[in-house]
Amino acid sequence: MKNRGSILSIRKMTIIGVLASISIVLGLTPLGFIPVGPTRATIMHIPVIIGAIMEGPLVGAMIGLIFGLFSIFKAITRPTPVSFVFLNPMVSVLPRILIGILTYYGYRVLRDLKEREILWLLSLILGSIIVYLGYGIYSNIVGDGSIWISLINGILILLTLGVGIYGRRQLKGRTMDIIIAAMIGTLTNTVGVLSSIYFLYGERFVIEMGQDPSMARKIILGIGIANGVPEMILGVIVVGNVIGVLKSSKA
Repeated sequence: MKNRGSILSIRKMTIIGVLASISIVLGLTPLGFIPVGPTRATIMHIPVIIGAIMEGPLVGAMIGLIFGLFSIFKAITRPTPVSFVFLNPMVSVLPRILIGILTYYGYRVLRDLKEREILWLLSLILGSIIVYLGYGIYSNIVGDGSIWISLINGILILLTLGVGIYGRRQLKGRTMDIIIAAMIGTLTNTVGVLSSIYFLYGERFVIEMGQDPSMARKIILGIGIANGVPEMILGVIVVGNVIGVLKSSKA
């Protein structure tokens, strides 16, 4: 265990245990679900992102594995009408492992970019989100849709703008790479889980929700937007600050 070349040192195994435990505690308590506008955003994936950025892809993947296995455990012990989808490791485990891997390698690529390039990339990501949400408001108004949906999209646009402002302020501390890496990790979780649900269980999932199965794509996409954007925003804020403190303590 004292060998520096070992794949998992005692230190890394300890970090895996601590961060995985935090993720489980978040899942068992209301602390893991924070109200953001009209939705509740989960922060259970954040320990995976922190572990990947600080300790590498293997640590991140191991924390993600434990997170995914806990999702299966929770689906068995606290079932809901749609818990059956999380019994499949392709839905509950694989995307969570990928959080650690994609976050780390995304962070490595971003570290080599200049601050100006990272700022442009962040602007492109946030701009695309805002345009998409704005188009959703336009389509909803033209189609005489629900005012509530337009209101939700409007709140999400404001929250997205808030991330942009936060990112620019943090640029002085060279944390922009961490901010985008946190976005990558969050999107990996949201897109990975929901796309797996759509392709494996789409219509059945929507039926269990009491919705029209012919609207499966739109409903699952709506869930992704309503939860994914707030989760990305929380991920950026929490990860940026936590890693900033950890790096300062190391210096």
